Amino acid sequence: MNALAALGRVTLRVVRGVGQVAIFAARGLAAPGFHPALLARQLLRIGWLSLPVVGLTALFTGAALALQINSGGERFQAGDVVPAIVAIGMVRELGPVLGGLMVAARVASSIAAEIGSMRVSEQIDALVTLSTDPMGWLVTPRLWAAILSVPVLVAVGDAIGIMGGWLVGTTALGFTSQAYISNSWAYLESWDVLSGLIKGAVFGAIVALAGCWFGMHAGRGAEGVGRATTNAVVAASVGILAANFVLTGLFFT
Repeated sequence: MNALAALGRVTLRVVRGVGQVAIFAARGLAAPGFHPALLARQLLRIGWLSLPVVGLTALFTGAALALQINSGGERFQAGDVVPAIVAIGMVRELGPVLGGLMVAARVASSIAAEIGSMRVSEQIDALVTLSTDPMGWLVTPRLWAAILSVPVLVAVGDAIGIMGGWLVGTTALGFTSQAYISNSWAYLESWDVLSGLIKGAVFGAIVALAGCWFGMHAGRGAEGVGRATTNAVVAASVGILAANFVLTGLFFT
């Protein structure tokens, strides 16, 4: 009975937590008091300022992927498939996932630290006192900015990753530029690209939601803010990997 009671308590705690996060997300998406200027500011901070790290990650990933596929393909005399596999692998999986993880490392921590510091310094209480909804002022702009900007980052990362594979393919693997480009597009379908962009939007929502949730529920003091920042990055990263598994199963099975 003790084991069953413990299992029941854990189950109820998980269900309650999921429900609370779902309500928080719904409120964040449609909170009143939304300001377009705040959205523009967050688009700059989340999207534009994340472009360098996402671009560099995609470039080296595409280059390394081309080397790995060529090394494995030579065992089966299948080196010609390098461009196609790099392109499909980047737009379906590696572009969205690695881009999302880089944004999670940079943005989820920043959001959690910023909102957590406001919580500790009672700035959020001041917003409530001034009849300003903290959800509309703090959460909604960040959530929508991430949903809108991460797919753009994914698209740019896909292109840069494919370019990284092209650089390696034409300089080290013996491909001509024309052959590499034509083989890259030969097997790439529009759904491959679209599915990656949908993943990007979902991953962006996960990143912003994790940062805002843990920031709004940060404990008191510097330790509480630090713990909220760590929890936000961990939750966003695990959430991205779990969501990627679910979405891949829905899209390609």
